[in-house]
Amino acid sequence: MINRICIFEDQFYRRLLPLVYTRPVYDLRCGILTLGEKIQRRYAGASTTLHVRKYLADSLRRERGNTSINAFDNEGYLFLNGRILASSDLPVQIPLSGKDALYVHAGTLVAARINAGSHNVLGGIVPDILDVATFANIPTLEIETREICFPWDLIANNGGEIVSDIALRALPSEPKIKGTVYDGAHLVNRDDILIGEGTKIKPGVVLDAENGPVCIGNNVTVFPNAVIEGPAFVGDRTLIKVGAKIYENTSIGEVCKVGGEVEASIIHSYSNKQHDGFLGHAYLGKWVNLGADTNNSDLKNNYATVKVIIDGKAVDSGSMFMGLVMGDHSKSSINSMFNTGTVVGVSSNVFGSGFPPKFVPSFSWGGSDNLTTYDPERALDVAGRVMARRKIELSSVDRTMLMAVFELTKHERASFAFENRTTR
Repeated sequence: MINRICIFEDQFYRRLLPLVYTRPVYDLRCGILTLGEKIQRRYAGASTTLHVRKYLADSLRRERGNTSINAFDNEGYLFLNGRILASSDLPVQIPLSGKDALYVHAGTLVAARINAGSHNVLGGIVPDILDVATFANIPTLEIETREICFPWDLIANNGGEIVSDIALRALPSEPKIKGTVYDGAHLVNRDDILIGEGTKIKPGVVLDAENGPVCIGNNVTVFPNAVIEGPAFVGDRTLIKVGAKIYENTSIGEVCKVGGEVEASIIHSYSNKQHDGFLGHAYLGKWVNLGADTNNSDLKNNYATVKVIIDGKAVDSGSMFMGLVMGDHSKSSINSMFNTGTVVGVSSNVFGSGFPPKFVPSFSWGGSDNLTTYDPERALDVAGRVMARRKIELSSVDRTMLMAVFELTKHERASFAFENRTTR
């Protein structure tokens, strides 16, 4: 009997760059939980092994402690693609135990059940990615599942996943409101509002759950006159600033500072958008800072679908609404403007007048007038100072990982013909 799952990465992780330069695909947030957390909760009770690209393995080990990473013995596993958007019927479609089988959806490996000693991937050398070819000569079943293929899939599914994730997180016996709601705050459709311990909802705040739940974590402060429209999620220890306007289908992770206007966006964690300015249909990574009055467009003037540069190619998102995708440790200056479907890589510093290019490579410095390479040592020093303000160390493991990203993204900067111009 199999009682272990392995959450793995496949070759299509590249469609989720730059967000996954610094994390495995299953650590992306959609709703309240990450993709990997959803999978684990659907297979509650099974132990978990994680598969990840090798340059990310040490940072993941540091983060996950005793979790087994990139190590398979000869016992059985149910391998599950980390891009799955795990629904409640996933364990029914793909049972934990049974005969060896591959589960495929439209050519994508969704899962592989491998019993003890039945395949050479068990106990063998672990490849950087797993795909159908990894598990040769195993019976294949075609199934229907939802997978996250591109960044806009995370955004489009976010509201529905907030609703689903509340069912996975909340215990019916627990009180829904544990924090302090001050006189003068207004809770609309109170039964669909969850407020964690130590959280303060100040006077003048409106939490509106009429069109979907509002879930607020522990030790959050929502300052006066802020409005949060559901479905929405705010993570632990985050600050929602005075007068903030947080519209539906928005998830804000842990230890963020958020103000201004935000709609249908995901802010991963430890990121700041403190001031006025619009962020819509966007995904911000970790340790991002948007300067005052930073705005992104999420709708073209001609109402056409938005094309996005993904792994060097323009891909039609199929949506009229698509804003900014920004990788970890990137920043914008005050009054920055981003066009529809702009992608900014890891550790970039964007500033200057006008719109920057719709694709800003990782470790870039500048904007519409000029882009140069952001010296990686300088970028890492800044990252260390930023993290220290939250009493978190930029470890040698983190530095090694980010330097690996710098090397992996040289081709991006070379394509903009500024590789030899490095800011000091």
